Amino acid sequence: MRLRKAARVILVGAPGVGKGTQSERLLQRFPQLSSISSGDLLRHNVKQRTPLGIKVESTMKSGGLVSDDLILRLISNELNQRGWLSTGHHSVMTLACSAIGAAELNSSFEDEAEVATFLSSPAHVRGAGSFEARASEDPSASFLLDGFPRTATQAGRLDEIVPINLAVSIRTPVDVIMERISGRWVHEPSGRVYNTTFNRPKVEGYDDVTGEKLVRRLDDSEEVYRRRFKKFEETSEPLLEHYARKGVLWEVEGMSSDEISPKLFAEFERQFAE
Repeated sequence: MRLRKAARVILVGAPGVGKGTQSERLLQRFPQLSSISSGDLLRHNVKQRTPLGIKVESTMKSGGLVSDDLILRLISNELNQRGWLSTGHHSVMTLACSAIGAAELNSSFEDEAEVATFLSSPAHVRGAGSFEARASEDPSASFLLDGFPRTATQAGRLDEIVPINLAVSIRTPVDVIMERISGRWVHEPSGRVYNTTFNRPKVEGYDDVTGEKLVRRLDDSEEVYRRRFKKFEETSEPLLEHYARKGVLWEVEGMSSDEISPKLFAEFERQFAE
């Protein structure tokens, strides 16, 4: 099914609610839709030794958290590379230009401290006060953004780069999610996931492909999950309120992914499909 305009989408839901499943199904149903994962972008930039990747790697090695500024630069860089973000200012050296090599970047500054300052400073500090980004409305510029934003503050910052035009809040009763998690088993080397209620392994306790033993994740316990859920609630409510004020929030409820998907498809088609 084809889209008539660009869809810029995030899915918000508690751990275990099935965001990954819904993302996969949307991507399969709408070929023009792409997935942009902040985690994947981090790993790619580290592997490719880009200026951003070098900064991110040093931050992670030191045990620090990757700043919102760096994540936003990763996202804007990716959108620029895909031609989905146009700007009115091109002469200022910014990290949106992935062609800047590490050596070229370092040669522009006196020492590593100056490089770090450049990488972490807001764009307007670097002389890009006239910078103005515009998101493409071409249907081919449609994407699901995964992993960011997680807070209202991050959402506000993202609005300055690319406005999300559909924020989906997926809701399933906590007790139902807990039942799913309690029956979940994992083959750690491959990441294959099984469930004793709806996706049983052929031989109980063992991976279908390798025959190796399955394990329970430590964070699949009820105590750990309820702590994660409480933290999710604290951050998600302001995030959802942010998108509600923008007029782009849509909520869907269901007991299972199979119940939620048809509702999600119908709304997505209503808003974006031809």
